[in-house]
Amino acid sequence: MTKRSRIAEWLALVLCAGALAASTAAAAKSHPAEVHPPKLRSSMALVVDQDTDEILFEKNAERVSSIASITKLMTAMVTLDAQLPMDEELVVTDEDRTNTWAGARLRPGTHLTRAQALHLALMSSENHAAHLLGRTYPGGLDAMVDAMNAKAQLIGMREANFADPTGLLPENRASPSDLVMMVKAAYDYPQIRDDSVSQELSVEVGRHQVQYRNTNRLTSHADWQIGLQKTGYIAAAGRCLVMQAAIEGRRVVMVLLDSAGRSSRFADAQRIRDWLRALQRSGGAGSGERGF
Repeated sequence: MTKRSRIAEWLALVLCAGALAASTAAAAKSHPAEVHPPKLRSSMALVVDQDTDEILFEKNAERVSSIASITKLMTAMVTLDAQLPMDEELVVTDEDRTNTWAGARLRPGTHLTRAQALHLALMSSENHAAHLLGRTYPGGLDAMVDAMNAKAQLIGMREANFADPTGLLPENRASPSDLVMMVKAAYDYPQIRDDSVSQELSVEVGRHQVQYRNTNRLTSHADWQIGLQKTGYIAAAGRCLVMQAAIEGRRVVMVLLDSAGRSSRFADAQRIRDWLRALQRSGGAGSGERGF
């Protein structure tokens, strides 16, 4: 083979390789790689577009389970619906004991405004504060629970039941679909939005200032845009989390229930956000669980 022939052959191979690469790239662009849904440690999950109600992700979303302190979102709504004075001073008493006073930061004799009690119940999931809101509700605890169940029916929570304002009773139950409705309803209350995502609150207990912080670590992450949130835990419910957040400019409601491990609900939220971002970038849809 002459030198000229070898050069011609080499040029042909280069051109062929270039054409193959261009063809592969074009195919990849027209057929983006499939983005698989995340593997979650939460037993139940539901993610919905807040504005269109489109289901973006679901896992065992038909189940009804205990919801722990997610209950406090309903406690907050009926408290605000009653138009009670937020600056009224309330006093914690022995009646506000939930499980035990051992380790409690609020003690009998502590003075709080109703606004402070609401803030602590939403931000730090303070059970004594939530009970205080129920005890001082017009008609007392029973009247508040009745109002909670009536509100649930009003906003379309068909399988929900509320038994107390703290969420400590396992009889506080709902489905993920119910909780999406509750989060969307709670989002209409500016005070609930602000209190639930605030970072800290200092309260005078006796002679000391006690600092409370948010139970949801994601609220302190600058890369999250969270408009409302609530955490929860009792043994019957597992670790729970509900949130409203903006992801890639899209407003979503996220429900995660019965998550295994102290941190897994927050990790699951991160996995869902990463997955939704990947789907947005690819323009594709997931496989298995439903995606957009």
